[in-house]
Amino acid sequence: MANQSYTTIVLDQKEGILRLTLNRPEVHNAFNSTLILEVTDAVERAKDDDAIRVVIITGQGKSFCAGADIHWMREIIRYSFEQNLEESLQLAEVLHQIYTLPKPTIAMVNGSAIGGGTGFLSACDIAIASEGAKFGLSEVKIGLVPAAISPYVIRKIGESKAREYFLTGNRMTAERAVEIGLINEAVPPNKLEQRVTELVYHLLTSGPDAIANCKELIRRVPSMTFEEAKVYTARMIANLRVSEEGQEGMAAFLEKRKPRWIQSFKPKSEEE
Repeated sequence: MANQSYTTIVLDQKEGILRLTLNRPEVHNAFNSTLILEVTDAVERAKDDDAIRVVIITGQGKSFCAGADIHWMREIIRYSFEQNLEESLQLAEVLHQIYTLPKPTIAMVNGSAIGGGTGFLSACDIAIASEGAKFGLSEVKIGLVPAAISPYVIRKIGESKAREYFLTGNRMTAERAVEIGLINEAVPPNKLEQRVTELVYHLLTSGPDAIANCKELIRRVPSMTFEEAKVYTARMIANLRVSEEGQEGMAAFLEKRKPRWIQSFKPKSEEE
């Protein structure tokens, strides 16, 4: 998957892993319309690329993502309602693309994630952060709200904590972010790469179709009645059991061997 003509992100693909790096370190990887559209395009291409098994999203430099670019905000303050609606829908679309990608996504949070940056990591399946990272939903401090990111943040932290942090705009430490479920783990900065690498390895040992179906279960089952879920989940497992991947996985288990989808990739900690 080539970098195309991207100017705000960098892509690196190898061994089934796509690393998408937000590459505007001079503004702490704050996003503007160009970055939003480029991430949307890259995620859409990753969806259709069978060679990509896992997607990592991270930031270049000291920050993960500082939210909206202040220079971009100087432009949109003069926009009409229709123009603002179009820009907001673009942000909503990229978050939805990340959230619904049928491949596991890991936010490797190398530094602070503020506002929309918190939205990017919340749309990912798993978020691992550096212990020094700071987090915040400070939109109310400038008379705005965390609108487009709210479906993903609320799913991560629940209504009670969303009320606390949406309304106060208070910042939080990585330790607090773990406590409320915004991120999964906080590790020392020099261990961040290794921890994500280990996690990627575990994801690569799972069936790709099984992972895609797991993500669909998580997304759809909570809104179903028990009767709807009963039929839906029974059909899903029945389909997987007769699928090529399901047959291979069960056969490998019974024959005490590794299934064919497992690659030779090994995390650094196992190679050393």
